[in-house]
Amino acid sequence: MTISAELTATRREQLLRRALWLAVFTVAWNLAEGAVALAAAQLAGSKALIGFGVDSFVESASAAVLIWRLRVEQADPTRAERAERRALRLIGYAFFALALLVAVESIRALATGARPDTSTIGIVLTAVSLVVMPVLARAKRRVGVELGTRSITADSQQTMACVYLSAIVLVGLSLNAVFGWWWADPVAALAVVAFLVHEGREALEADHVDDCCG
Repeated sequence: MTISAELTATRREQLLRRALWLAVFTVAWNLAEGAVALAAAQLAGSKALIGFGVDSFVESASAAVLIWRLRVEQADPTRAERAERRALRLIGYAFFALALLVAVESIRALATGARPDTSTIGIVLTAVSLVVMPVLARAKRRVGVELGTRSITADSQQTMACVYLSAIVLVGLSLNAVFGWWWADPVAALAVVAFLVHEGREALEADHVDDCCG
């Protein structure tokens, strides 16, 4: 990837600071969200909430990688390209790690017929996430596009993964709460795995393009 030369140094620094702030907010939000989700998952025995909580921690890890990449560019712009490629690889692997964990837990729940309890905390948490995460993802994408930085746009896609996972988990939790459909919980967790794998491949292929052609 070629870092855009059209931005002024002042504008680039402004965008880098904004991207850094968004990444720090992502880490803080998702650490809190993940802790609440896993606590609720333990109380209710919900595999979907386990996946949601793990997603929050992977999202935090992705944002931490992005913080490192942005600080590298702020300190030494000549190292930005190498940091960009490494960040894309790490974000891609984070997607695959999340997909594997969610898939294993969901399949295990379906195979054993584990029946989760109703989780009011989980329903509220995922509903709140549906409000916050799309705003955060759009803000990241705008900054990433203007900067021409693929690691930021890849991280925005991971934030969107959290949006989709929130919606699916909310549906699964609600169906279990209203109709007693226990299987809706692990099925909801499985539904997002294909998306996560796709986004992981996108991040790694973007890194490969940069290695070959950048």
